[in-house]
Amino acid sequence: MGESISSGVLAKWHVADGDAVRKDQPLFELETDKITSEGTAEASGTISLKVPAGTEVKIGQVVALIEDGATAKAATVGQASPVEPPKPEPVPSQAVPAPKTPAAPPLPAPSAPAPKPSPRPAPAPPPADQAPSARQTRRKLTPLRRRIAERLVASQHEAAMLTTFNEVDMSAVMALRARYQDDFVKKHGIKLGFMSFFAKAVVRALKEVPAVNAQIDGDTIIENHFYDLGIAVSTEKGLMVPVIRNCDELGMAEIEKAIAEAAKNAREGKIALADLEGGVFTITNGGIFGSMLSTPIINPPQSAILGLHAINERPVALDGQVVIRPIMYLALSYDHRIVDGRDAVTFLIKVKQAIEDPTRLLLSV
Repeated sequence: MGESISSGVLAKWHVADGDAVRKDQPLFELETDKITSEGTAEASGTISLKVPAGTEVKIGQVVALIEDGATAKAATVGQASPVEPPKPEPVPSQAVPAPKTPAAPPLPAPSAPAPKPSPRPAPAPPPADQAPSARQTRRKLTPLRRRIAERLVASQHEAAMLTTFNEVDMSAVMALRARYQDDFVKKHGIKLGFMSFFAKAVVRALKEVPAVNAQIDGDTIIENHFYDLGIAVSTEKGLMVPVIRNCDELGMAEIEKAIAEAAKNAREGKIALADLEGGVFTITNGGIFGSMLSTPIINPPQSAILGLHAINERPVALDGQVVIRPIMYLALSYDHRIVDGRDAVTFLIKVKQAIEDPTRLLLSV
């Protein structure tokens, strides 16, 4: 799991106590503060579970035993042999006193008026600790969610974060995708998405503005000369950022395949810790959920992150005419300690130019 991970939560068992398992069969999911991974059987046989789901365990701790080659038991987790409830002991009849009939109140004298019945007291409200459980659900933060929270708060406390915005006309990229999509799928077996265009545009902009591809380490500035981009992926466990290596050397199809594979592994809990480390810049796309504008938070120790948003048709002025164009807002959050405003604006303009004229990506201009 790596030296930085010492424990995790055994989130789910895929098998029951006494089941027959085969070698390399997935047995459980382990959630750590960085990834969710699967544990597999080291041998075939009958499994005996030693730790219930939801328990925090240490790395290297035994959570189950497999009896090699044994036959599965019939019992499973959650099943127990029926226990006959104890029979009540006979009670002597004289031990239970007969109920007494309450004495009737004396009737009023014929000349006296009948007394008015006293009003019934209003029922008392239930105590606060007996409130209906359906109103709330409480559960512990998962290690991954807890780690995400810590990193986001630390990022805002440690960096002088600022966000700069711009907008981009997506007409050219959308027309290019529509024209070559069928041929692209036939040749490469995967659809041509927007993310590969933005990955290439970001690489181009990082080369033009190297300050964005740098980071602070104490009192030292580290300038990176490689282009490993983190692509944010939303999973049931939380946001994960797998890293696509050497994007400057990959073609569009290779980037699309790498992103698709990384996203699949992240959502299935099969991603490795090494796949999340070493990125120099992150791209996050809130537009797939309909976000119009946001201020993304830097992913430390990186110095900047690019936020993509929904594409909406808007009226824009073009050559003195008002026309309708598919527009996307771009947001670049950056650490102002190392990236100046001029660098941030220049970076966004370089990305905008590459997306509005994709030929630049082919000609490297």
